Amino acid sequence: MLKETYNIPNLPPDFDFETLPIMKALTRATRSLAEVKGRAPVIPNQGILIDTLSLQEAKDSSEIENIVTTNDELFRGGYEREAHLNGAAKEVAIYREALKLGFDRLHATDLITNRTLIEMFRILKNRDDGFRKLPGTGLQNNAREIVYVPPQSPDEIERHMGALEVYLNAEDDLDPLIRMAIIHHQFESIHPFPDGNGRVGRMLNVLYLTKTNLLGIPILYMSRGINQTKAEYYRLLQAVRDEGAWEDWIVYILDVVTETSKITLELIEGIRAQMAFFKDVIRNTYPKMYSQDLVNNLFRHPYTRIEYVMEELGVSRPTATSYLDKLSQDDELAIEKHVEGRNNYYVNVSLVQLLAGDPI
Repeated sequence: MLKETYNIPNLPPDFDFETLPIMKALTRATRSLAEVKGRAPVIPNQGILIDTLSLQEAKDSSEIENIVTTNDELFRGGYEREAHLNGAAKEVAIYREALKLGFDRLHATDLITNRTLIEMFRILKNRDDGFRKLPGTGLQNNAREIVYVPPQSPDEIERHMGALEVYLNAEDDLDPLIRMAIIHHQFESIHPFPDGNGRVGRMLNVLYLTKTNLLGIPILYMSRGINQTKAEYYRLLQAVRDEGAWEDWIVYILDVVTETSKITLELIEGIRAQMAFFKDVIRNTYPKMYSQDLVNNLFRHPYTRIEYVMEELGVSRPTATSYLDKLSQDDELAIEKHVEGRNNYYVNVSLVQLLAGDPI
C-alpha cells in the first residue's frame, strides 16, 4: 500500500492566518465579493443568473480536469443530459446537475453534509458508491510521477471527512473567506472520492460562500480564475503539504475571489444591460407578443428552443415558433436561428459572447 505523504491537520490548522499579506488580500476579496452580492439584485429574476452562470462554471471547472467542450456544444444541450451531446458536453451538463442538487440541499437544510457531497459525486460520475474504499490512490504530475499520496485507509477517510463536515457547519474566529480556502485545501488533500474530487471541491467553494451569506445567491464561480493560473493552483496546493506554505495558498485563493468577483460584476452588468435592451426592442416593436417571461427565456437559455418557450410561457407550438422566428429576423436583437436535424435553436449571440468573455 502507498504510504501517506502528508499528515492531514486538525481544523483549523495550527497557523497564524492574520499575517499582513493575508489581511490585505482579505480586504480586497471581501470588498469585491460584497459588490457582487449588492449588485446581483439588479437582475429581478435571480434564477436567470443562477442558471446561466452555473452552466458556464460547469464548463470552466470541467476544463481544469481537461474535459473540454465548446460553448456551442454546451448551450445546445441546455440543462439536460441529452443523448445527442458528445462526451465532454454531457459531462459538463451533469456537473451542472450535481451543482444544482448541492444548492437545493443547502437551501432546504442550511447545512453542507457529507451525504450531499456523496450525492453530488454520484451524479457527477454516474456511480452508486461514495468515499474511497480501496488503497492505491496517488496523485501524479505531468511526468506521471507520484507527488502526493492522500489517506489510504477507509477509516481515515471517514474520520477526516467527518471532522471536515463539522468544521463546514460550525464557526470560529477566522473570517469565512479564509475558512473557505482552508476547507478547499483540506478536501483536496483528503481526496475522498475515487474520481471527481477537483470538481466536487470547486462546487464546495460556492456552496460555502452561499451558506455563510457572503453571497445572497450562488453566482460566484472561481473555476475561470483557477483555470487561468492552473499550474500555480496545483503548485500551491502541494506547497502547503510540503512546506506548510499556508500564507501563499490563502493569498492565492483570496486573489482568485477578487478577480472572479470583478468578472462576475461585469457579467451581471452585461446581462442587465442586454436584458433592458431586449425588453425595449420587443415591447416597442412586438407589443402583442411582449412579456417579461419571454425576455427571461432568452437569457436563461442562451440557445433557446421552441419547447422551452412553450413550457415557460404556456403557449402553443405555433405561437412559440412565431415568436422566435420573428425575433430571429430582427436585425437589432441578433438572435440567430440554427437548424440541426429536427431541432431548431435560437441563439442569443450577444449573451453567448458575453459569457465566453469575447468582445461584442
